[in-house]
Order: sequence, then C-alpha cells, then structure tokens
Amino acid sequence: MKKVSLKKKILYWFDNRISGGSMGLIRLLAILSLIVVLLVALIIFLFGLNGEDGFLAAFWDSAATVINAWMPSFEDGGIGYLILMSVSAIAGLFITSILIGIISSGIEEKITSLKRGSSAVIEEDHIVVLGFYPGEYTLIRQLILAAAEEPCCIVVADDMEQEEMQQYIADNIEKPKNVRIICRTVDIFDPKALERCSLSACRSIIISPTDDYRTTRALLAVSAIISPETSNVRVGAVVSKPEYRFPPSIAAKHNVTTLQTNEIVAKIIAHSCTQCGLSVTFREVFNFEGCELYSVALPAAGMTFEELTQRVDCAVPVGICSAGGIRINPPKDTRISEDDRILVFTEEDDTAKLVEAAKTREFALDPEHRPEKKKEKVTVIGGLESLGTILYELPENVSEVTLNMVSEPDREAVFAAISRRKKPFLVNFSSENLLQEKTIAQLAKQSEHIVILSDYTKEDDEADMDTIFLLLNLRDIRTRLGLSFSITAEMRKEHNQHLVVTDDNTDFVVSSNMSSLFLAQLAESPELIDAFRELLSNRGNELYLLEAGGMQCAGRLTTAEIRKIALEQRMVVIGYISSETRQSVFNPPLNEELELAEDDCLIVLAES
Repeated sequence: MKKVSLKKKILYWFDNRISGGSMGLIRLLAILSLIVVLLVALIIFLFGLNGEDGFLAAFWDSAATVINAWMPSFEDGGIGYLILMSVSAIAGLFITSILIGIISSGIEEKITSLKRGSSAVIEEDHIVVLGFYPGEYTLIRQLILAAAEEPCCIVVADDMEQEEMQQYIADNIEKPKNVRIICRTVDIFDPKALERCSLSACRSIIISPTDDYRTTRALLAVSAIISPETSNVRVGAVVSKPEYRFPPSIAAKHNVTTLQTNEIVAKIIAHSCTQCGLSVTFREVFNFEGCELYSVALPAAGMTFEELTQRVDCAVPVGICSAGGIRINPPKDTRISEDDRILVFTEEDDTAKLVEAAKTREFALDPEHRPEKKKEKVTVIGGLESLGTILYELPENVSEVTLNMVSEPDREAVFAAISRRKKPFLVNFSSENLLQEKTIAQLAKQSEHIVILSDYTKEDDEADMDTIFLLLNLRDIRTRLGLSFSITAEMRKEHNQHLVVTDDNTDFVVSSNMSSLFLAQLAESPELIDAFRELLSNRGNELYLLEAGGMQCAGRLTTAEIRKIALEQRMVVIGYISSETRQSVFNPPLNEELELAEDDCLIVLAES
C-alpha cells in the first residue's frame, strides 16, 4: 500500500474538522487562536520585549489583541513588540471574520432546518394528522370546528416542505385564536421520523384519506410506536377495500380503528340517487357544523325511552349508552338505568336538558297505512368496484335499472347482488359509447335518476375529470331537451367537486370529503365508534328520508307529537326537509308547532 504523506494526513484531518459543522469549525478556531496567543506571548516574554511585565501580561496583551483585532500604536512598546502585536491583530482579524461567517452560516442553517420542519414537536394532548393533500381541507376544518372554543393543537405531518404546507393552510383555512396548527416535514412511513411528532403524548392520530397502500404503510409505522403502555392514544384511518383493514387483534392492541369507505360511499349513493338531499343530510349529520351525536349524562333513571323523548328539549334522544354497548333507537318501553348515558343529537354536549313532559294529543295510527311509492328508474354508469353494493342497497321502489359499461364476465356479479334483494328489479345492459352525444341523450331520455360512479382503475384526478365531462354533457342535455332527471355523481377529491358545483339537482358524494368527516368524528368521539359504524353499515339503524304523509305526520303537529308518532313506527325523527326550499332543519324545539306538507321529508333513524 502506498504510504500517505504528512501533507495529505493534515489535509484529511482538516477536512474532517471542517465537515463536522459549525461547532467543529469553532473548536478549530479556538485552538488556532490559543496557539497564536501562546506563541506571541512566549516570544515577547523570552526576548523581554514587554520590559519587566512578565509572561502573564504578555499573554493578556496578545489575547486582547487577537480578540479585538486592534493594531498597536508607537507608544505601546518597541519595534519588536509592535511587530508581534501587529501579527496578533492581523491573525485576530482573520479569526474574527471567519468566526462571524461561521456563526452567520450556523444561524442560517438552523433557520433553514426550522423551515424544513425537521425539529421535534414537544406537545401534549394534541391531534396528529399524517398526510396532507392540497385541495383537501375538510379534515382540518372539522377538527377546528370540533375544538369549538377550547385550546387545541393540530400537528400536520407529511413529506411536503413545511413552508408549502403552512401556505396552503393559511390560504384556505380560517384558523381561530384558540387553535394552533404545527406543520412538520416527516416521512410518515418511518417510525423513527414519526417520533418527532410526539405520538405517545398525543390525544389521537389520524391517517389522512389517501390510497389504501399509503394508509396501510402509515398504520404499520404508527403501530411500531404505539404500544399497550400508550393505549390511550387512538388511531383512526379509512380504507377503501376490506382486505386492507387491520386484523382485529392487532387493531385492538394498537387502538387502531379503520372504516371501509367504498362500502359506506356506495350505500350513501344508493339511497341518495332517488332521495335528493340525503347525501347532504349525511354530511350535515357527520360534520361539526350544527348538530352532532354526543353521549351525555341526564337524570333519567327509571324513565322509558318513550318518556325520555317527550321530556328532552334542545336535543333529540336517539339511543342509550350502557355497559353492554350503544343501542340506537331502542324499543320505546326500554327502561333507563342509573348508570346509563343518553345518546343525543344536538349542537353541543351541554345543551340537552330535561323539561316537563310535553302535552301531546292522542293519535289513532293506521298500521296498514303504507302509501304506494312511485316506481323509479335508475341508470348507473361505470363503477364496477361498488356496483354490487349499490344494486343491493337501492330502495325497494326501484323497478328498473339500466347499467352501462358492464362487460359480460361482470354480469354474473350483478345478478348475484340483485338476487339477494327482497324485491328484485328489471335490469338492462347498455354497452353504447358515452363519448357520443346521441348515445348520452338517448340514455338520459329514458332515465329518472342517473348515477355516475368513479373508475377506481384510474388515478383520482383522471377519474374525476371523466366524471366531470360526463356530468357537463348530461346537464347540457337536460337543459336543452327540458328533461328533469336527477344526477348523483361520485367523485374522489374534494377540490374537483368545487369545479362543477351549482344549484341544480346534482347530488355529489365525495369519497375524500366523507372520509374526512368520519375520521374527525372518530378523533373527537372515539367512544361512539359503534354508533357510527351502525349508521354507516348495512346492519341496524340507518338514515332515511321519508315523506311526512307516509309517516302519518302531515299537518300541524308539535315536535313532541311527531316524535311520538315516529316512535310508534320504530323510528326516531331528528329533523325534516321542506319540499319547497329543500332546506334541512335539525333538532326543532320540543313544543314548536310544525306545518308539514304531504311531500315534506322527515329525517329519521330506522332499521328499515
């Protein structure tokens, strides 16, 4: 091996010290300064250039000159003394200049590091949102609304530059004074990097809605940090496909809750397509603007659920929370025990109050009163991913469905979904090219309700643009030909929906928007997860829009009387929608008189 020269060794040592950063350079300068001071002081002392003052005086003069970079005057000593002090001053000038440069560079590096968002978060009881997507702000907005006036800290982590995230949030989200939003640039798939977000001390962790692959990777990274010792930290995420849900034992160990959004969104679409406004109702029920679900303590021990509905004002009792779980819409004669809490639908968790029992009239309900519903025709375009769920969930009065873009091999799954229904319907298949206006017009003329499903084989934005183009063509045909069909469009991204929102009867169901609402609810009310799951599943109670005439509630009735009539039919009324204005009204006062037309819709929770 070739022998390394002394010069290269010195240069190698010097390079290592330089690469050590600011502190390494400062240590190197300190050593160099000390060598210069000692060398000058030693020469002055040995040659007696400072008279009888001694070594300490020479050392002090040399050190002061190096530090101050101050040139000596002729009165300070002889020529030799002046030369050595001048050398010290020049050396000090170089050392001081380099030191100032190092400090400036170090400060700049620190500021740059802070701007990159790489510093650790030292917070407690905060909410961590993993993943940030420009244009998708529903989740953060809902967390801000949920905080109300309480102090709240939200940490947003993603691999995007911190400054960029902060700018997007500042431009699109109105942040109240009680809420702090901290952005950090973090690899959300790296457990070591996630530790900088102080996950073990936070209140809850939310995986922002994205594709299942990224969500699963982020969940695995989080579960590597969250252990049974930190079991108070809740983790919420949504996945589109059931195969990506965490196994129950692992989910329970790490406090992970996952909801399957494709099935939820498909169900909302199925019910919304023939009931205009239901998707809006879902959003209003699950967001933090207006009324939400709360578990509250009321002195109601010994009352039946029916008595409770006649005595609770400023809130709608919808269920009972007991040690055995949450029962939504229990039988009216269910007794409330001492330890039970009441599940209410109200604006705030402290607004529900018990009042004197409302005075109600007696009504003789006709148990056979079942107004015949109009037979509906529905056209479904695309969306093989969720088509089976939608066909199974379509209302019973749907008599005919036309399916477009369904290939021969996929038709077996269609017939299987229809066969599971109580009331099968006639199904037609169309393979016409929807890029031709004539084809779209022909399809529109024979439809009362058109559903546009997203193509999950494409990227989010590409699939949404396909939906938008088809939607625009359908709107144009509806206007030019004077047709009256409704449109329900599934979109994947919230910011794409804003491009085509109008006041016409188009119902939008946005996957990311709905997912964000569910996640915000999980973060704020994890104890109500079973209630949310029931409302968003195919089992138990669900949200419906039912005509007041069909429920025998048309005419002038008080809210208490409407509650009583609905409860006789095993339903809980939480609000109504006027057929004229299409405006939703939730949680009307207990003794308020309402004038409901036959075709006004009541918003109810019921099993069927």
